[in-house]
Parts: sequence; structure tokens; C-alpha cells
Amino acid sequence: MKDEKKTVNAEMLDRMYKNVKMGSDSMVDIMSHVKDDTLREELTSQLEQYESYGSRIGKMIYDGGGKPKEEGPMTRMSAKIGVMMNTMTDSTSSHLAQMVIEGATMGMTDMTKIVREYENRNCAEAPLKLAREIAEFEDKSIESLKKYL
Repeated sequence: MKDEKKTVNAEMLDRMYKNVKMGSDSMVDIMSHVKDDTLREELTSQLEQYESYGSRIGKMIYDGGGKPKEEGPMTRMSAKIGVMMNTMTDSTSSHLAQMVIEGATMGMTDMTKIVREYENRNCAEAPLKLAREIAEFEDKSIESLKKYL
């Protein structure tokens, strides 16, 4: 039973780590196009929070005997190209905020699915609590960016 719980925790943490790393990496790509100082400050704050979550999840993974893994290179490259293509024709603050909102919505949806899937699979409370916190952070991030639309 203990090994099963460890495996379930590791699976959940792996998915959480990939989620926040994708958010962090995409934020970095988008920020290079931001011209509005207020929006830049907002995104910088969100980036710092994503990186903090990544560190916390990474520590949980290491503490469980694992090693954090990012998405594969094709997935990361696809996201990078998506940002590049999306900003090529429109790099207004409104459009950049919309892109971040769409990404955060995907992240929040994925994190909520992770919580629903693992809360009934004998997972430890700490990763579940952190996943809920991340989903809430992404929801608040979405709300804070709506003023730029």
C-alpha cells in the first residue's frame, strides 16, 4: 500500500510539475513582447509565482526519490512556435493578456482535473492541497488580466 501511494503521489507531482513549467516557459516567451510596464509587472509577478510552485513541486518530487521532468522537446517547441505565430501579427497588450488568460485557463482546467483524478486515488494531502492552490492562483491570474482585454 505504501509503494502504491508513493507511485500515485509521483504521478500526480509529475503532472503538476509539467503544468507549472509550461506556464512558466510560456510566460517567459510572451513577456519578451510586452511593451506596457503595468502588464509587464503583472506578468513578472505571475512568473515568479509559477517558478515558486515549480520549486515546491520539484522539492516534493526529490523528497519522494524522483527527479522533476519537463514536457518533451516537441511539446515545448510547439508552445514556443504558437507564441511566436500569435504575436507576429498582434502584440498589443490586449492580445498578450488574452494569450496568457487562455494559457492559464488550460492550466487551471488541467490542475482541476488532476485534483479530481487523484483525490480518490489514495494520494497524500500535501500535493492535493498544492494543486488546489495552483488552480486558485491561475483563476486569480485570469481575473487580474481581464482589465487588459
